[in-house]
Amino acid sequence: MTQVYFGLNPMWVSTCVLAVTYALIMSEKINRAIIALVGAGVMVIVGVLDQEEAFKGIDWNTIGLLTGMMILVSISRRSGMFQYLAVWSAQVAKARPAGILFILQITTAVVSAFLDNVTTVLLIVPVTLAICKTLKVPAYPYLFAEIIASNIGGTATLIGDPPNILIGSQAGLSFNEFVYHLTPIIIIVMLVQALIVHLVWGKDLKAAHDAEERVMALRAADSIEDRRLLKQSLTVLGLVIVAFVLARPLHLEPATIAMFGAAILMLLDNWAHHAEKASHNIHETFGDVEWITIFFFIGLFVVVHGVDVGGLLQLLAKELVAATGGNLAIAGYSILWASAFLSAIVDNIPFVATMIPLIKSMAPAYGGPDQIEPLWWCLSLGACLGGNGTLIGASANLTVAGIGERNDVPFRFVTYTLYALPMMIVSVALCHVYVWWRYF
Repeated sequence: MTQVYFGLNPMWVSTCVLAVTYALIMSEKINRAIIALVGAGVMVIVGVLDQEEAFKGIDWNTIGLLTGMMILVSISRRSGMFQYLAVWSAQVAKARPAGILFILQITTAVVSAFLDNVTTVLLIVPVTLAICKTLKVPAYPYLFAEIIASNIGGTATLIGDPPNILIGSQAGLSFNEFVYHLTPIIIIVMLVQALIVHLVWGKDLKAAHDAEERVMALRAADSIEDRRLLKQSLTVLGLVIVAFVLARPLHLEPATIAMFGAAILMLLDNWAHHAEKASHNIHETFGDVEWITIFFFIGLFVVVHGVDVGGLLQLLAKELVAATGGNLAIAGYSILWASAFLSAIVDNIPFVATMIPLIKSMAPAYGGPDQIEPLWWCLSLGACLGGNGTLIGASANLTVAGIGERNDVPFRFVTYTLYALPMMIVSVALCHVYVWWRYF
C-alpha cells in the first residue's frame, strides 16, 4: 500500500471515497460506470492504492464470465429462439390469460437461470406485450410477474445474476454448488410467488374466444429467423453449460469456458456469411456487450479493494462477529435479511461487492473459509431476491418499467412497491426457513 497524501488515515479516506461513490450511484444523475471509474481513480491518486495493487483488486474471472455470456446471448438471439419460446409458452397454455401468466413466469425464471436478467426481459417482454395486445388483456400483471420471475430465476445458478457471479468467483464456488444449494429453494419460492400472482391478478384475467384463437393461430416456427444459427447456438450453449458442470474435473474457470464458447460461436457465425455481412455481425455482437456494466464492475472492484486495504472491512467484520456473539446462524440470518432490504433500495451489485471481502474477513472467527459457506448462500438469496422489493432494486425492474412506459403500461414506484415488497418478504421468509433447516 502506498502512502496516503498529507498523512491521512487510509481507512477514513477509502471510506469517504466509497460513501461518495455510493451516494452518486444512488442519485442516478451520472452514469454509474463513470462514477465507479472516477472513484477507482481517486483511490489511486490519493495514495490508498498504487496502480499495481489496484489491478490486483479487479476480479478478471467475473469480467470474463460476464463478457463471454453477453456475447453468447447477442449471437443466439439473432436466431429468434427466444421469441419462439415466448409464443410456444402462450400456446402451451391454450391462450388462456391465467395460464399464459403462469407459463411466462416459469419460462422467464428458467431462461434467467442461464442468461442475465436484463437480457431475459429484453427478449421476452416485447413478445408478451404483443400477446397481451392480441388477447386484449392488461399487460401490467404480466410485466410485473416477469420482473419477479427474472430475479428469482437468476438466483438459482452461478451465471443467472451478477451478484452470484461475483460471489462464485471470489468465494471459489462452482456452478454445481450453486445449483445444489440454491435451486431447491428457488423452485419453491418461484411456485409460491406464481400462486400469489395468480390470486392477485390471474384468476380475474379473461379474454374473448376469438382473441384466444388468434394467439393459437400464430406459428411459433415463424419466429425462427436463422435455423443454422439456431442449431449452432443451441449446440454451443449446451456445451458451455456442460463445461460449467464439469469445470472442477476439467480444471477450468468459468471465464475461460464462457469466453471460449463465445469465440467458437462467433467463429461459426462468421463462417456462415460473406465478408461484409460477417464484419457487420461481429461489430453488432461487440456492440451488444454491456460495456457500461463491465466498466462499472472494474471501477467498483478497485473502490472496494481500496476499502479492504484501508482496513474498514476487517473492523466491520470484527464488530459483526461480536454483535452476533460468534453465532454463525445469527450471522447468516442477519446477512440474509439485511441483504434483502438493502438490495431493495440500493443496487445489489455494489452491495455484494462490498459484502464479499467483509464476509471473508469473518472466516477466522468461525473456524476458516469452509465453515462460512452458509453465509455465501444467505448473501446470494438476500441480495438477489431483495432486488424484487422496489422498482429500483434491480436493473431488470427498471428495464421492464422503461419498456412498459414506452408502450403505455405505466409503472409507478409506490404501486409497484405495495405489491412487490410483501412478496419479497414472503420469499425471504421461505429462504430463512430453508437455511435454518439445511445449515443451522
